[in-house]
Amino acid sequence: MSTDILAPVVALLLLTSVAWVWMYATRIPALVKMGMKLDPYLPKGQQMSELPARVRWKADNYNHLLEQPTMFYAIALTMALLGTGEGTNLTLAWTYVCLRVIHTLQQALWNKIEVRFTLFTVSSLVLITMVIRTALDVWGR
Repeated sequence: MSTDILAPVVALLLLTSVAWVWMYATRIPALVKMGMKLDPYLPKGQQMSELPARVRWKADNYNHLLEQPTMFYAIALTMALLGTGEGTNLTLAWTYVCLRVIHTLQQALWNKIEVRFTLFTVSSLVLITMVIRTALDVWGR
């Protein structure tokens, strides 16, 4: 087993934890300031859409960190089990995590969609490369 690949996994989990704290550290004060009474009978997301955009961006980012990165966790753990989580694969994993950190900062602070989309696309290509490399390892080169 190759455990080096677990460091970027833990780093991405830490980023997700920070995003969670950041989301609530901005959302709760905004809810209090607006005097919003949460209503479970309204359609999902309706009340949260009333929050200021800079508050919503943090929640959007947190949700994004729970979507595509699940593939990252799966492929990184597969690499660890296969013993292929070193060298180029480790570099790809750290590249993916760094791109997600930049994506988080961009989305939570500035949220220029063209920049965010570019970061998402590049990180997706890195992730797909990791998947393809692992598929080749699993099924033999």
